[in-house]
Amino acid sequence: MCGVRGHELLGTDVARLRPEDTLVARDDGDLRWYRCVRCDSWLPLPRPRQPERETMQPRDDIELPLRGRALRDRVVLRIIAIDRAIHFVFLAALAVAVFLFAANELRLRRVFYRVVEAVYGTSGGPGRSHHGVLGSLEHLFALSSTKLYVVAAAAAAYAALEGVEAVGLWFQKRWAEYLTFVATLAFIPLEISELVRHLSPFKIGALVVNIAVALYLLLAKRLFGVRGGAAVDERERERDNGWQALERTAPPAPG
Repeated sequence: MCGVRGHELLGTDVARLRPEDTLVARDDGDLRWYRCVRCDSWLPLPRPRQPERETMQPRDDIELPLRGRALRDRVVLRIIAIDRAIHFVFLAALAVAVFLFAANELRLRRVFYRVVEAVYGTSGGPGRSHHGVLGSLEHLFALSSTKLYVVAAAAAAYAALEGVEAVGLWFQKRWAEYLTFVATLAFIPLEISELVRHLSPFKIGALVVNIAVALYLLLAKRLFGVRGGAAVDERERERDNGWQALERTAPPAPG
C-alpha cells in the first residue's frame, strides 16, 4: 500500500518535536527520522525549512491509517470484490445477449441458415451437421425460446448475486463474507464436474482461486465461529491499529 500511495508520515511540517512525538518522529542533527504509521518504516528527511506549525497536533485530532491485519483484510477482500465485479459484468452481458437472442430467435435463425447456405451451398442448410462455431450456433438455434429464457434468467440471477457480493466485500460487510463463502462453496462441485468432463487450464485456475477464496474467508475471517469467530477477529484487528499498536511496536527512544 505504501508503494502505491506513499508512506504516511506525521510531523513533517512542525518546527519542534516534543518527547511524546518520538513515537513517530525523531531528530538526528540536520535530519529528522519519520516513522510511517502504516508500515513502520523509518525515513530520514531534512528538517522543514518553513514549518507550518510549532508542534504536532494532539493525538485525538490525527486519523491514523489502517495497518496490520485490518489493512491486509481490506486489500484481500477488495481483490475478491474486483473478481466478483468482473463476473457480474460478464454474466449481466450474457443475460442481456440471451434475452435479446430469445426475443429475435426466428429472425436470427433465418439469417443464420441463409448465411450457411450461401457459404456451403444448398446442402449446407438445417439438414447438415456442422462442427466448431457453426455447430455451436446450430445447437443454440435448436433450443426452444423457453429454455433460452430460463438460461437468461439464471445468468441474470447469478450476475445479481455476484454484484451483491462485490459491493458487500468492497465495503467489508460481514454478511458479504458469509454470502461469498456459501455461494463459492455451492459452485465448487459444479466446477469439479466440469473438470471431469473437460480438463482445461482456465477451469483448473478458476477452481483453485475459488477454493483459496473459501479457505481464506473461513480461516482468516473466522466464519461460523472458526478460530474464535468474529469477536477474536475484531480484537486482533483493533490490536494492530491505533496509537496503542504504534507504542507496542516502537523501538526504544534514544537516551
